[in-house]
Amino acid sequence: MNPDMIPLAGVIGRPIVHSRSPQLHGYWLKSMGLPGHYIPMEVAAEDLREVLRTLPKMGFVGVNVTIPHKEAILEIADLVTDRATVIGAANTLIFRNDGKIHADNTDGYGFIENLKQNAPNWDPTAGPTALLGAGGAARAVISALLDAGVPEIVISNRTRARADKLHDDFGRRVRVVEWVQAGNAIEDAATVVNTTSLGMLGKPELRVPLDGLSKHQVVTDIVYNPLKTNLLLEAEKAGATVVDGLGMLLHQAVPGFERWFGKRPEVTAEARAAALA
Repeated sequence: MNPDMIPLAGVIGRPIVHSRSPQLHGYWLKSMGLPGHYIPMEVAAEDLREVLRTLPKMGFVGVNVTIPHKEAILEIADLVTDRATVIGAANTLIFRNDGKIHADNTDGYGFIENLKQNAPNWDPTAGPTALLGAGGAARAVISALLDAGVPEIVISNRTRARADKLHDDFGRRVRVVEWVQAGNAIEDAATVVNTTSLGMLGKPELRVPLDGLSKHQVVTDIVYNPLKTNLLLEAEKAGATVVDGLGMLLHQAVPGFERWFGKRPEVTAEARAAALA
């Protein structure tokens, strides 16, 4: 890219109106005094390849990718990191000077950094993790938890076959129990994670027994609208350390911003407020 051009980045998805990323990146650019713009772009699946090949010619240095394109990106990118391959999805693209598209997945990184920042006493080795859900977000979280040293991840999902696939892909430290056993898994866990959309605004509530929650646990939800889901409210009542899902969104954005705009941003209370604005 021409060094005199103002770098452009953005987020691609469909729909995209809900994304908090433009507020966050806009805040970082302004607060750090950096030239650049970050733009939300709604792109249909059939246009994705053409759009991604066109953006670098328009001054874009990279983009974030969200639902429903995170898996399809792997077929389009020229270079895919090991972790994006393992997860089976990418959320961060870097357009390189040689014309190649580099794909990475920073969701797992964002998940772990959120726990480190907001539950500083969290010890991944303290005991098993109970994980609800078996979708794309679950894959990123499982990969990150295993890398962090969690001894066992016990997965419950409404559709058993999807959870079994995660066991097959990630190995013996991942165990599957039926959805009706989720309450037992929660009771026995040191860390509890909801990776489903249940509890999100406009979605059904998470209907699993939560009476096994305790003060010895760290409980986190990747949902951030509302910030305090019913799972987190119940965990708070039980005295657990609770971590909402917004921090994951903020931290996963850090590596991409640094690659695109040349400076590493910090996840602060002000950045959090900007994302919520």
